[in-house]
Amino acid sequence: MGDTNWENMPGQMSRETLQATVQALCKLTHNQQRRFAVVLHGGEPLLLGPKNLDFLLSRLRSVLPIEYPLSIQTNGMLITERLLDVCSTYHTSLGVSIDGPKSLHDQYRVGHQGEGTFDKVLAGIGRLRKHKDAEQLFKGLLAVIDPASSPGEVYRFFKSLGAPSIDFLYRDGDHSKLPYGKASFQSTEYGRWLAGLLDIYLADPAPIRIRLLDDMIKLILGGQGTKEGVGNAEFGIVIIDTDGSIRKNDTLKSNFDGADHFAKQWSVHRHGISELTNTREFKKYHSLLRPTASACLSCPELYVCGGGMPVTRWHYSNGYNNPSVYCADQLLLIEHMRKRLTALMAA
Repeated sequence: MGDTNWENMPGQMSRETLQATVQALCKLTHNQQRRFAVVLHGGEPLLLGPKNLDFLLSRLRSVLPIEYPLSIQTNGMLITERLLDVCSTYHTSLGVSIDGPKSLHDQYRVGHQGEGTFDKVLAGIGRLRKHKDAEQLFKGLLAVIDPASSPGEVYRFFKSLGAPSIDFLYRDGDHSKLPYGKASFQSTEYGRWLAGLLDIYLADPAPIRIRLLDDMIKLILGGQGTKEGVGNAEFGIVIIDTDGSIRKNDTLKSNFDGADHFAKQWSVHRHGISELTNTREFKKYHSLLRPTASACLSCPELYVCGGGMPVTRWHYSNGYNNPSVYCADQLLLIEHMRKRLTALMAA
């Protein structure tokens, strides 16, 4: 969506950068005194290969106790028994990105020659499920919503894979570049899709966990959510790029070229992460988690909706001072949830 930063980045982290990253995270454990999670993603982190992955995970685990979650988000195509053994050794879970059945997945997730990747992804998931430590390793599935698809077909397919959970994502987009399938700010294509999914979910006596729906239901019932973009939970997120640069959340890249950059060039080769997080600029970036638009601040559903992901609030004319481009979708979904929960509790 216009970001060109990848063109100037190494394809992979060097061992020197991997070691500098480990040292920076080690220092953070002492400075912060609070648990944090580390996620390897990309690109495709399994391109590191077994040796480099073992090098990185062994060193991460040498400074991060087991209660600090380590996970990998992968497209699943490179999953092998050897890679799974490495992950198991260092208590590292895997989430697999797959968007649905073959006809849906292969529309968007293609190889370098434009070929569909579904069969390779499914084979990787099969290896993951058959591994002796599958229960520890298999974190769940990550899927991007296609509002033109059938939520029932997608749900039944995912359930057939035996995954412990699904995390559905809205597509990248903002007020300047509407997401795929969304006709306008007021339209509700994604909200209707998720409302249909909710009906299927609630009717299933043995459902697969859906994190987005679970979190929003918990929030409606007065509990706490754990997912970024809903509720009032706050996350301090930094990205360490392949050259060691420390950036803002990389979802911001889709707003404009360089949206994930800090004004100062921070790097694990020269700086501690706590040095950055104590700066005024980081605090300003962190404040993006909370919406500032008057429509959001006066909305009675803000404590459930959360204002959406910051990336979805962008407009070139006034930055992030807008409701999420998915505002109408969220309100439709929340209203539908309330009706369904009321009916269930009255039954």
